[in-house]
Amino acid sequence: MRRAAGLCALLAAGGAQAAVPLPFADTEDATLSTVEGGDRGFVPILTLDLRNGDFARGAYDDDGAGLARLPVHVAIGAAAIVSRRADGSPSLALIGQSSNGFHAPAGQERNAPRTWYESNTIAGLAWQPANGLTAAALYAIKTSPNGIAPTSHEASLSILYAADDGIGRLKPRFAVTRRTRGDGGVYTIAGLSPEWTLAQGEDAATIALPIAVGIGWGGFYAAGSGDRAYGSAGLSLARPIRVAGARATIQAEILALVRDARLARLDAPEGRTDRVVPLATLSFRMVL
Repeated sequence: MRRAAGLCALLAAGGAQAAVPLPFADTEDATLSTVEGGDRGFVPILTLDLRNGDFARGAYDDDGAGLARLPVHVAIGAAAIVSRRADGSPSLALIGQSSNGFHAPAGQERNAPRTWYESNTIAGLAWQPANGLTAAALYAIKTSPNGIAPTSHEASLSILYAADDGIGRLKPRFAVTRRTRGDGGVYTIAGLSPEWTLAQGEDAATIALPIAVGIGWGGFYAAGSGDRAYGSAGLSLARPIRVAGARATIQAEILALVRDARLARLDAPEGRTDRVVPLATLSFRMVL
């Protein structure tokens, strides 16, 4: 009986894996974040989100802000630990994600599949030299299955600091991107996302205030467009849950994009040319 009880305890301990922060990259702007995964060598990540519109880097991205077409994005990604530091925490990881956007197509979207308007894939190598500090070299390929937008390629360097200290709690991040296929130019983004836990325990909800400033240099947004800038700020509420034993998070976020006049005018005639654009996203993410 004692042996059986000891074996059950050992199996239970092995099944209850400690939460380990793993790096993850956004397909749209190459910024880094972390996801809580079990202490395994390979962690798949599934994301589903519903938006009132699709804007990338402050600019119209084939779907303006509104509920007429209601874009849905489905993404599958993974983090694979390549090496660990002396304390067992990840030091080097391969990361990647493919995000695919679907919406009710506009009249000019006549190529099949009409509803599948974007497929963005990013992959790279993330280095964590110390707890909370992540640097990554990333490469993204952005395509449009229904042909509404041209294919582009981007190479990025991205940094995130999210240690448990005064600066780390602000979660500062920075990324610089050069487009290697497409209109060219360079894009930079810097942001903060301070957050607060609303209760005790691992299932407690958190509230965050994401803030970012992005600048497209040398015609990054369009050939001959020069330098254009935008800022964004808003509120995010996230709640961790368990689904069939797996970690998952439900998140609601609302942002205001504030754009310079030249960037806003660039969205004509397909998108809206407002200087301030409201964007809301409801997302579900599961670490499998």
